[in-house]
Amino acid sequence: MKPVDEYFIKQKEPYQSIMLYVRDVILNTLPGVEERYSYKIPFYNIEKKPMVYLNILKGKNYVDVGFVQGILLEKDFPILKNDNKRKQVRSIQLKSIEDLNQENFVALLHAAAEQLKKSKRAWFI
Repeated sequence: MKPVDEYFIKQKEPYQSIMLYVRDVILNTLPGVEERYSYKIPFYNIEKKPMVYLNILKGKNYVDVGFVQGILLEKDFPILKNDNKRKQVRSIQLKSIEDLNQENFVALLHAAAEQLKKSKRAWFI
């Protein structure tokens, strides 16, 4: 079993269901995305550059769907939040599957992928 699959299996509900749902949307929306296990969490890379990751932050009661270049996307996608005063990453916090507007999320995934393809590197700050 791959480490990323083990990560999902170890998660408690409702986080496991939320993460598996988001994973499915990402993999079905972006056929060229590569799922990797880095820094002990799942990352989704475009052209070997990290685009989005899934995490459960300590002391929080939601799944953090972090967009590495979120700062460049937050104006067009106000659902992205700057939680924890991060310099570049912006994220969506999901307490339930119903919190995710799939149509808006798919548009965000496409915009993030296009932005990342134009960038020389994912981390720029």
